[in-house]
Amino acid sequence: MNIAIFSDTFPPEINGVATSVFSLFTLLNKNKHNAYAVVPTDKKEVYVENNVIYIPGLEMKKLYGYKMPPMYSKNVYKILDALHIEICHVNADGVMGQFGFGYASSRNIPIVYTYHTMLEEYTYYVTKGYFDRFSKWAVRERCKNYMDRANEIISPSEKTKIYIRSIGVDKYVNIVPTGFDFRRFVKATKEKEKCLAIKKSLGIKDDEKVLLFLGRIAKEKSIDLLITGFKNYLDTYKDTKTKFVIVGWGPEEDELKELVNSYGIQKYVVFAGKIDIDKTQYCYGFADIFLNASISETQGLTFMEALATRAIVLCRFDNNLLGVIDNKVTGFFYVDEFDFKDKLHEILSMSTKELDTIRDNGFKSIGRFSEKTFYNNILEVYKRAIRRNW
Repeated sequence: MNIAIFSDTFPPEINGVATSVFSLFTLLNKNKHNAYAVVPTDKKEVYVENNVIYIPGLEMKKLYGYKMPPMYSKNVYKILDALHIEICHVNADGVMGQFGFGYASSRNIPIVYTYHTMLEEYTYYVTKGYFDRFSKWAVRERCKNYMDRANEIISPSEKTKIYIRSIGVDKYVNIVPTGFDFRRFVKATKEKEKCLAIKKSLGIKDDEKVLLFLGRIAKEKSIDLLITGFKNYLDTYKDTKTKFVIVGWGPEEDELKELVNSYGIQKYVVFAGKIDIDKTQYCYGFADIFLNASISETQGLTFMEALATRAIVLCRFDNNLLGVIDNKVTGFFYVDEFDFKDKLHEILSMSTKELDTIRDNGFKSIGRFSEKTFYNNILEVYKRAIRRNW
């Protein structure tokens, strides 16, 4: 099957959508399909490399560096025509989404649309708080329009499906969590030297416990809550042997550094910056506890990566994570920055045996997110889309 996958983001960018799209792209090609990713680039001309079709886009620096491509490209249409595309799988909500829908409609090719991102959580990047109600309405209408036009809709979780229903979409929604090849994360648990090398490079001592956040440093990730919770923990329990490592890049980095300085906890917080995507597993590998405070996730991919490396997961409660984290069985929930400090203390006070049981449970729980299950589910959706488009 010849498949065009349209996305706003793709590795080496590090975010959930890029990871999910790359996983899909790789898995389809590994199973003898011809999958082609269509993504924006900051280069000046259209080019093709390793089954990826790059379209020049205008970089929007205040929008995460989002690259806005044109809605139409005669050259790209010619390239796609020559590939005899049978399915268009749109994984983008912006202009690249419009590009995918435009091409598929003009060629009467079946369309599958995956709703990856709770876009209403991101409108402040454009509005800065002004006309926020209108912008959220506009976002809902854009997404609803895409879903109405698609032959099949994919949601990565039940939470996202509920949202899709809430905006008035009554078409069938396929719940298909992204499947992953966790082998590199599992392998990292046996490559202690590589894990410890990164830990040492960040100035962290062997006997210091590491709390890790890995992802975009952005408002919707609520990293300020983690920093405040950690400050409360340090004030309450006087722990001088624990460091909080923040791996990633994003528009909130300077503000968060100022927050850390205002709390006077600079010596306990490390901003590690960007890490190559093929080295992120080693960051999980030296972490004792993986932290997250976001409630805008549609699936929680980083949680599963952490579980694959047997890190203990401490995350803010969200209905979306109920199928991923089982409290005190595979990980831990907290509700706010005050509850955070006590849950963190509870984990750090547990015996090695107790923690190993939770690590083992967490590792076993990710089995249902296997590549094989993901591939079979995706293939069924594609077949239904083709039938619906007859």
